[in-house]
Amino acid sequence: MRAYYVYVLTNIKRNVMYVGVTNDVEKRLADHRDGRGSAFTRKYRLATLVHVEEFQHVEDAIAREKQIKGWRRSKKDALVEASNPTWMDISDVGPLKGPSLRSG
Repeated sequence: MRAYYVYVLTNIKRNVMYVGVTNDVEKRLADHRDGRGSAFTRKYRLATLVHVEEFQHVEDAIAREKQIKGWRRSKKDALVEASNPTWMDISDVGPLKGPSLRSG
């Protein structure tokens, strides 16, 4: 069964966030870091992965992405801080598809 992920990127200053959906977090993160991601992530140099949620159905992942995008910044910050209080780059802690990163 295929898995889908909602992910949150930020920059070094943590003053901008990006929320996206993918079925391959590692590949999508590499795309963003290599400048092949969205123009928004290139413009603001968003390459720090701070939150990931896994879903079994793409419709659920897309709905969650839209929900998070509609939130105020303070609520997005709280979401990240609940699972990653130091805002560290979680792509550095092991396989991106491992159970430690699943929260959805």
